[in-house]
Amino acid sequence: RSSISADCRLVNVKPYQKIPIKECGEALDAIPLAQFAVTTPHPYEALGAPYGEKSPYFLRQGVLDRLGEAQSALQAQYPGWRLQIFDAYRPILVQQFMVDHTFTQLVTEARLDAENLEPEGRSQIQAEVLKFWAIPSPDPNTPPPHSTGAAIDLTLSNEQGQTVDMGSPIDEISPRSYPNHFANSTEPTQQKAHHHRSLLAEVMMSVGFRQHPNEWWHFSVGDQLWAWQAGNGKIARYGNAAAIEIS
Repeated sequence: RSSISADCRLVNVKPYQKIPIKECGEALDAIPLAQFAVTTPHPYEALGAPYGEKSPYFLRQGVLDRLGEAQSALQAQYPGWRLQIFDAYRPILVQQFMVDHTFTQLVTEARLDAENLEPEGRSQIQAEVLKFWAIPSPDPNTPPPHSTGAAIDLTLSNEQGQTVDMGSPIDEISPRSYPNHFANSTEPTQQKAHHHRSLLAEVMMSVGFRQHPNEWWHFSVGDQLWAWQAGNGKIARYGNAAAIEIS
């Protein structure tokens, strides 16, 4: 049974999903993984997510160009550091798989029985999931950001090739995931994590990316969320990439 019902999809349409899309048709390009650090094994593939013939390591051409520029901006400040790729392109089926997985994970952590949840309890857990995960909508007008090939989840790797401490792991369902969660902390480790988050946001946004308001690791350019955050009547240029050519 899917954790996100059709009714839930209708009720939980997010403001950015009302932004119109004018698909530009730009191809999906393979991320040159040798140029970046990479989280391995890929976390969702390891869980059995159904990518089919599409790899998670793809982005639209224009997005990939900006990613390279962001890494150059990072290395101008911290030579030897690299952007560490966690996840990029995500087909709708993978989005559904991960939403369901996250729902089940929260149910298990709460020591509840997914099959016998009361409607109110199910709705509360769905709401928690949807604070961080986009609805796996098949509607071409409301694609999940990652399904457009315009969004990427990433962190930082230092000159020794070690993943930098960001204060919380990617995909954690908690307030610690909010980009500025540690902004006012006086605890040295948390201050350092906030510095690293700010550095990541700075280099990504310096080349045109926008950051997800609830996730320190998620950035996009050209999708509905980006257009909504940019304002000034911008429209999205990337829609669902399922039928887009891979170059």
